Amino acid sequence: MEDFNLLAPLLLAIAGLLTGAILKSILKKSGFPYTVGLFVFGLGIGLLNRFHCFDFMPHVATAIESVADTNPDFILYVFLPILIFDAAYEMNMHIFKKTLANATLLAVPGLIVCMLLTALLMIGISLFAPEYASWTWPVALMFGALISATDPVAVVALLHELGTSKRFSTLVDGESLLNDGTGIVCFMLFFGAYAFGGTDSTSPVVEFLVVVFGGLLLGFFLARLTIWFITRVNSEEMIQNSVIILSAYVTFILSQYYMGISGVIALVAFGLTISYTGRPRLKQQVNVFMGKFWELLTHIANTLVFIMVGVVIAEKVELDWSDIAILLLVYAGLNLIRFAMIMLFYPAMKRLGYGLSKRESVILTWGGLRGALGMTLALMVSYTPAIPEEIRRQVLFLTAGIVTLTLSINATTMKWLLKRLGLTQVSTARTQMEHKIQSYLQESAEKYVEKLTSREQLKEANWEKVRKYIPQANREWTAAPQTPDLLAEIRLRILNHEKATCQHIYEEGIIPKASFLHLMNSLDEMYDHDGKYALDFRPSVFNYVNRSFVIQHLKGLLPIRNTVSLYFRERIVAVYDLARGFIILQKENLKLIDELEASDLLSPQQKTELKTLKTEIQHNMDWANSVMEQLAANYPKAYRHALTNKSIRMLLTDERRTIRRLLSEGVISEKDAERLLEQVDEKADERNTFQHSIAGTVLHHLFPFRHNNPPKKKRMESTQKP
Repeated sequence: MEDFNLLAPLLLAIAGLLTGAILKSILKKSGFPYTVGLFVFGLGIGLLNRFHCFDFMPHVATAIESVADTNPDFILYVFLPILIFDAAYEMNMHIFKKTLANATLLAVPGLIVCMLLTALLMIGISLFAPEYASWTWPVALMFGALISATDPVAVVALLHELGTSKRFSTLVDGESLLNDGTGIVCFMLFFGAYAFGGTDSTSPVVEFLVVVFGGLLLGFFLARLTIWFITRVNSEEMIQNSVIILSAYVTFILSQYYMGISGVIALVAFGLTISYTGRPRLKQQVNVFMGKFWELLTHIANTLVFIMVGVVIAEKVELDWSDIAILLLVYAGLNLIRFAMIMLFYPAMKRLGYGLSKRESVILTWGGLRGALGMTLALMVSYTPAIPEEIRRQVLFLTAGIVTLTLSINATTMKWLLKRLGLTQVSTARTQMEHKIQSYLQESAEKYVEKLTSREQLKEANWEKVRKYIPQANREWTAAPQTPDLLAEIRLRILNHEKATCQHIYEEGIIPKASFLHLMNSLDEMYDHDGKYALDFRPSVFNYVNRSFVIQHLKGLLPIRNTVSLYFRERIVAVYDLARGFIILQKENLKLIDELEASDLLSPQQKTELKTLKTEIQHNMDWANSVMEQLAANYPKAYRHALTNKSIRMLLTDERRTIRRLLSEGVISEKDAERLLEQVDEKADERNTFQHSIAGTVLHHLFPFRHNNPPKKKRMESTQKP
């Protein structure tokens, strides 16, 4: 029995993961959310055990009861760091920044409004429901804070499954992650009066600022420290990833447990910093391993958390049928309160960032799911003897009921509601392109099968069976010969191609990190306009060069230009690298358009629109070439230095390619290839570190001169379209 007690947690985890694998395969084509299926399974197992259905298997019954008795801190400190870090790490920083204002409105004043209205609802219920007569304002406000915060675990998991638009899912993600700071502070403000005797006299506003901004600063600091460490320790990806995992847990535990600040906010700051600042500086194999590893960890955590929440609710909640009506009233009230809060801030939200449509506001209301985090806080209440037993039971019952209803009703109907509101509709141009691609694949496969049938050695094959594997296009699909948004759709596909090319040339060492970030930022800006802006509308690229100190502010300063200080030389090199990388991307864009012209994917009438795109791309190339000509003419020494840097990068890139070729040919082993590639990376790192250290020193000496003698600004004629 003792041996089984030791193995019980491991066996339960294995059983949960096995169940999750079976459920995922069953629910894959049904459209039913996987996480909700896990929750229902846990609920069912808990109910069966509660009604003594496993009495003939005492070990199983004991194991399920041990899950029900799980300390709420176990969920908080073991699973939450994985899920929060992965959600923050996968966020697009550009989209997050544009949705931050709306997410903050929902997470801070929005949550406070919901908390107050929920408390008012509970006080109103206490006036006509005798069993709730003991509810006071502090209890009602504590419950309001606990239940008003949308759960990041449930929301993130659902949105990843539904595949909603990146902009909208980032807004909901951001709200669910950020409102933890507000929710925890407000909850602890009233919970602490019972748990700790109310001795803390700190102002709620001050406490909130400490919790949120303390978390932000700690997460950012630890992320920068982690990046500094792993980029200076020349080690394999296993070690570097281990450091990141360890740092994520240290960030959460240090902030949440030891410092009393928001662990979720700290992890959000940590994950965003690692993703935006650290990812470009890590080796490609580290980033690939990180993506796969955290995807696996998130799957494991989601699987176990939702099963555990279901079991806990089934085992712990004392069901009183007289409370069912109250629960339904509270559930309806919470949805109405959330809708009222969103409508209150809607005039501001529709103007901030990407804006918010009325249809999206409905989804935002219905997507306010509650889950593991709310249950964790409710369990903390139920384990506090200082709170009256009847109130503890009611808080746990209502929280469990709201979690059950939001997961079983809101989550399961979300996909239907998205379709009903037209938020999952694909543009006509995209549908047309996809149909053309499917038709092209079908025609290509049919021609290849015809070639195969003529081969003597394959004449005995069952060609009727083979033809069943030919991809089939939708023959009933029809579209107008000219789609108004076709040009925008082609631009988006060109941007996707450009993004992949930019990633490739950076990984190959053709462009440095600074140029890579500027180019990727310009692509993010283009995505914001859904392909409706011309390809030569690149404010982040054009303005960077137009604002460049060496081009804009040093014209006519011949003494400085002739001496060519290292700082200014490095600025010229940065402009050269950006312009050169930009030219490479535009050349690849032209190749893609040539391939589209040569293919059968577009009609002759549609192909005429490609001339507009070629003009836009050529405009980009002319601009970049003019920049490089200015550099060569005005700053020959710095231009020569830029060419030298480029040649060194190309030499190192060629060495990497040669090592990979020798590996693929079997001349060297995988271990030898790793060792040789590390040597190349060391040479590149030493060169970059040397340049950065000298540039920083020179910049320090030049800064007083730049500050005391600001050069006059001159505007170049803008090359971008209005």
